[in-house]
Amino acid sequence: MRVLKFGGTSVGSVQNIKKVIEIVNESSTKQSVIVVVSAIGGITDQLVLAGNLAKESNEDYKKIFRAIEKKHIEFITDLGITNKSVLKTIREYLAELDQLLSGIYLINELSKKTLDKLLVFGELCSSIILSEAMKIQGLDATLKDAKDLIITNNNYTNTLVDYTITNDNITSYFKNKKETITVVPGFIAATIDGDVSTLGRGGSDFTAAIIAAVVKASELEIWTDVSGMFTANPKKVKQARAIEFISYQEAMELSHFGAKVIYPPTIIPVMQKNIPIHIKNTFHPNLPGTIISSNLKKNVTIIK
Repeated sequence: MRVLKFGGTSVGSVQNIKKVIEIVNESSTKQSVIVVVSAIGGITDQLVLAGNLAKESNEDYKKIFRAIEKKHIEFITDLGITNKSVLKTIREYLAELDQLLSGIYLINELSKKTLDKLLVFGELCSSIILSEAMKIQGLDATLKDAKDLIITNNNYTNTLVDYTITNDNITSYFKNKKETITVVPGFIAATIDGDVSTLGRGGSDFTAAIIAAVVKASELEIWTDVSGMFTANPKKVKQARAIEFISYQEAMELSHFGAKVIYPPTIIPVMQKNIPIHIKNTFHPNLPGTIISSNLKKNVTIIK
């Protein structure tokens, strides 16, 4: 089994989603795959902005909401999604989001608990859209709510995962899974009391890593808009080069120095199980990317 995570830019347009489906289709011919997906590119930032505007009694939050609504409806239309159940669920999500923002506007308050509840709408919508688009293309796909799998404490926006319950949930669910492809929204979790929570910055990567570690995946693939990790920021350092192989420790060091391709918490669950992480470019899938593992084929000099 392999776990594939796709970031916001990878599902940032209808054409990009079609590229994702091609990649998943090819991967699923070899073995079962779990697909972890982020919100559509830009949606999370819009949700934060809408929440802050509503808190400040600024009615412009309604414009942001309408933009979010419009984008998702356009994606559904352009992908040819007509399943009444799916359309009903998306409408319900959007109505709930509208109601939540209205509540923030009325009380002029955006607590951490409410912020977590607000931010999950991006992944909720993108995951159902992607899974249905896969089915339209004939892929054997199913959608699983991450809130049923990953359990955290109630320290909202900065939660800690309860690995005992989480690992049991994941093991139990995937033990007898029949579908070839399982789509899971990243970033989203639930508290032990059943309230919505999130995994914080890099949360979708973290979701993928947690699941990969439990199911003992052969590889965790992080699909993004860059061709792997570089020895330095290529926009700032001319001699920066792509890294083909790098250790877990070196990857974490690069992350601490500002590399945004992967976040340190993502590495820990799979490092403990010695599962390789393969960073790939959704738009150039044939490029080698970067493999993060304990089995290095060459040394890497990191430019600081």
